[in-house]
Amino acid sequence: MEVTLNWKGRMAFEGSADSGFVQRVDSEESAGGDNSAARPIEFIALGLAGCTAMDVISILRKKQQDVTDFQVKVFADRAETHPKVFTKAVIEYLVTGRDVNKAALLRAIELSTEKYCPAHAMLSKAFPIELQYKIFDEGNKLLEQGTYEVKSVSPQA
Repeated sequence: MEVTLNWKGRMAFEGSADSGFVQRVDSEESAGGDNSAARPIEFIALGLAGCTAMDVISILRKKQQDVTDFQVKVFADRAETHPKVFTKAVIEYLVTGRDVNKAALLRAIELSTEKYCPAHAMLSKAFPIELQYKIFDEGNKLLEQGTYEVKSVSPQA
């Protein structure tokens, strides 16, 4: 993978990777930016959410689960002092649908976090990541909730 980042003045940059899509990054005004785009650290959390979300929804669809809404949230704690790294995170999977099977969801989370998602594999080596899930019916009534315990993260070559 190759990423190119071009300076656009002050603290703003535009970057692209192999896909060719352009993303903008900036900082808050107190750090010399214009507050015109997401912060680079936000993209790390967004990448984690996106990586596992794509895995889980793909697996649920293959398992013919009738998902009508799906959301993944990442709550990341950061150190108070620089470099203000992530110190822990919680990923919350919110699944809404008709008769969504808990076992199917847990298997999808398992496959994502223990086999397919490179973002989880990398970041879980740097800080602990807790995995939570909630299953709702179409009326938004909570049917199931819990925590998935990661068995092991396979080392990637």
